[in-house]
Amino acid sequence: MFCYKRLIESSTKISIDIFESQGEIGSGMPYGRRGSNEEHVTNVSGNEIPHIVSPIEEWLHTLPEETLRLYNLRLDSVIDYKVLPRLLFGQYLSSQFNLLQQRAADKGIKTTLHLETTVNDIKDSPEENSVIITVASEQFKFDHVIICTGHMWPKTYEGIIPGYYDSPYPPAKLRKHINHKVAIRGSSLTAIDAIRTLARYNGAFKQEGDQLSYQVDEKASEFRIIMHSRSGLLPGVRFHLDEPHLSKDSLLSKEEIDQHMKSNDGFLSLDFIFEKDFKEPFKEKDPAFYDIIKNLSIEEFVGTMMDYRKNRNAFDLFLDEYKEASQSIRNKESVYWKEMLAVLSFAMNYPAKHLSAEDMIRLQKTLMPLISIVIAFAPQRSCEELIALHNAGRLEVIAVGDDTEISVSNDGNITYAFDREDGTRQEEHFSTFVDCIGQKHLSIDDFPFKSLVDADLLQAAKIKFRSRDRGMEELKTNRKVTSTGNNQDFYLNVPGIAISDSFRIVANDGSEHVRIHIMSVPYIGGYNPDYSGLDFCEEASTIIVNDILKL
Repeated sequence: MFCYKRLIESSTKISIDIFESQGEIGSGMPYGRRGSNEEHVTNVSGNEIPHIVSPIEEWLHTLPEETLRLYNLRLDSVIDYKVLPRLLFGQYLSSQFNLLQQRAADKGIKTTLHLETTVNDIKDSPEENSVIITVASEQFKFDHVIICTGHMWPKTYEGIIPGYYDSPYPPAKLRKHINHKVAIRGSSLTAIDAIRTLARYNGAFKQEGDQLSYQVDEKASEFRIIMHSRSGLLPGVRFHLDEPHLSKDSLLSKEEIDQHMKSNDGFLSLDFIFEKDFKEPFKEKDPAFYDIIKNLSIEEFVGTMMDYRKNRNAFDLFLDEYKEASQSIRNKESVYWKEMLAVLSFAMNYPAKHLSAEDMIRLQKTLMPLISIVIAFAPQRSCEELIALHNAGRLEVIAVGDDTEISVSNDGNITYAFDREDGTRQEEHFSTFVDCIGQKHLSIDDFPFKSLVDADLLQAAKIKFRSRDRGMEELKTNRKVTSTGNNQDFYLNVPGIAISDSFRIVANDGSEHVRIHIMSVPYIGGYNPDYSGLDFCEEASTIIVNDILKL
């Protein structure tokens, strides 16, 4: 949708075809039935949504009374700072797409929608200077193609082993009455989606004043949920943002990056980004905090923040952060250091491919674990439900190490093996297991458009080591490290495929493809580690469309 918006805003000398495998367009997976039930809510408020056509508060006033009643909404109480039911937000996005189509028509831009249509293959045709899209037995030719296939949830045991779910989506499949313990792998927003659905089909929440409680059904006396988290922590809570729209103003300029890379052996330094996009803004916004962190390395800063969290009971910390976030929203005052972590994550996303492998390892192992927890922005109501479930003895979270193993037996028994914090190995047996670690990274081998792979127009994403000695040392123990080339350079293999700064696909010979761009999230996570959310869609679509129009 954002690519479509940028195209019709920027040009009139185009026609646009949109291929969509589903029967609806605009809402996407997270905000339609494939990703939501009535109980799921957004983790962004109206003022945090990038502008599309009309503001969401304006759109709400066009809704019929029955829709407002369905979602228990009162327009006199709806303000721009509140989150909304996800399905309702999906309706808003669909309505915005319809308005965009009308704008395109008014400008004389022809838009052709191909709904319930699966693209089987994409093939480049350099002799015709075009790209061929194959749908069943039909082919279409285009000057440019943008691959925006969105979320994908490959299945392993789901559908084979009863009670095993490779993801909680679509969430309707979790509307089950259960009288045993349930394993949730993960503890972030994806896990919360599963928990909200499972809880409603095995009990009920009750609001008494400011207190929310949970009562399990009589027939589900043994129902309880165990979340398994690498950190043993719960996600960060949504708070008030002073700058709700992350934008290119948060990014280092191309000139700044180029100048820095020239002085740094061609690499972008993670420490440079940390200084520029995280530390320096505190000089003006929070001088006292700056004095605390100004001499801390990334490792020291993350260690300080994580130690504070790991040394506390997960739910006690969660409740304190919920209270802090509630006060932040009530007073419209940001928790500034957390907001700046969101800015840092957004700012380093686009140039991350220029890090050295040494810095990419630091990013993956040190900085991203903190960022992923703090900027999860779990909605207040979701937090209240988790606390109510925990207080009722129906929810717990335990820490697991990196070395986990899932095995299944023909009789449907699911075994989850993991390391506890004390280093001991533990095995737990479950009849229901829901994998909630979120969108998994997919490799070039999973890429669905095989003609591009067969023509060597794609290459697996990799990051070069700055130090050959470090690369050689990592090669001994790290299965993701390879050595290539006559000079025996060492590389860290990262998820997905290689893309350029303009989101062009990159061929095996290193050349950029000018006719094919991609912002399909499962395949670009190696070079764009923070690829979720509407802010990413807005920024990435701008980069892609600007690149297309200048060609």
